[in-house]
Amino acid sequence: MTAPVTAHDGVPPLSAVRTAEGVRARELRAVDVVADALTRIARAEPTLCSFVEVWAEDALRWAAEVDVRVARGEWLPLAGVPIGVKGRGGLRSAAARALVAAGCVPVGATSVPGPGTPWQTWGLGAGGRTVNPWRADRTPGGSSAGSAAAVAAGLVPMATGTDGAGSVRIPAAWCGVVGLKATNGRLPSPDRTGLAAPGVLARHASDAAAYWRCVAGETAEGAYGPPPTAVWSADLGFADTDTEPAAVAHRAALRLADAGLVRLVRPSAPPRLADPVSAWSALRSAPASDAGTAPLGAARELRAENDRRLAALLTEADLILTPTTPNAPHGHEGPGDRYSTALTWAFNLSGHPATSIPAGFGADGCPLGLHLVARHGEEALLLRVAQAAEAVRDHPGPRAGDPA
Repeated sequence: MTAPVTAHDGVPPLSAVRTAEGVRARELRAVDVVADALTRIARAEPTLCSFVEVWAEDALRWAAEVDVRVARGEWLPLAGVPIGVKGRGGLRSAAARALVAAGCVPVGATSVPGPGTPWQTWGLGAGGRTVNPWRADRTPGGSSAGSAAAVAAGLVPMATGTDGAGSVRIPAAWCGVVGLKATNGRLPSPDRTGLAAPGVLARHASDAAAYWRCVAGETAEGAYGPPPTAVWSADLGFADTDTEPAAVAHRAALRLADAGLVRLVRPSAPPRLADPVSAWSALRSAPASDAGTAPLGAARELRAENDRRLAALLTEADLILTPTTPNAPHGHEGPGDRYSTALTWAFNLSGHPATSIPAGFGADGCPLGLHLVARHGEEALLLRVAQAAEAVRDHPGPRAGDPA
């Protein structure tokens, strides 16, 4: 296992929640927190290449303004938290605006796939291709590549993402962090197809929950209550899932059950969806004027059938659990003839909220994820399970960015 890319000298950065608590209590200054983040970025970026732009001067000015607002007694739930935003246009997103209003300080635009890249599990930063913090010869996943890499390496505690086929969940899995995709249509999105939804990548599930409070106004806190029921599927009935990602994710699911965080149940029929590849591709590429074409008609029929099957399945269980990806992180040359999206993009078609949480590591030393899917609008349930899961996680190695 290659040593993970880290950006600190033995003390990992505070979580977003703890940072904000310190800034609000005036035990920390936002300007110092942001300066520390910029130092970590400068140290790691020559190797990591997770940012396409770093806004050092602006970020320090914005942080000073946060300190002034706190001194005036203004309540800022995420005061002084440095964040990355996905891509050069990330500051314009509704989620980023909500985070800034809550006191977050954007420090830069994270990398996304470069021009001409035929696959999306890749990123191009200002200094070159974005690498996986755990192994520089592997991709971090994408398209929220830089956001996942920067969070995993400890440059920032959270970063925004968007998820059109797994673009938050796949890099979260391969970088060993938490990634949440919201219910499609619940938060503003510029995507004309309706397949993409905003999301967040965070080192801690509690930070993802804080993101959700700020962008959706919904809490994921409170007593855990009876464990939700969950159905396990390694392949959703169609995916060609490799043995190792399936085994690692299944062990993670069993740990949740053993800890009483979920109750695994056997449905009346195994989860079996139609492969969404043709429907997703047709809907993604079709111009609005082709609404009546045969490919779109077939896509809508497949989508409706999968929606029916998922609705039936989610009457028998509260959650669907799968591996996040059917494969481990691939090299920078590309995934070959594999769809790393095989287990995620069905839920962009159906619109269900989903999250990837760290499941463990493969033999190559790279992280793999456990994928949790809930009913529409039940992001709070996903976040409660994710937060509880952190206490029972069984990592065989250090987290990227943590001291060795």
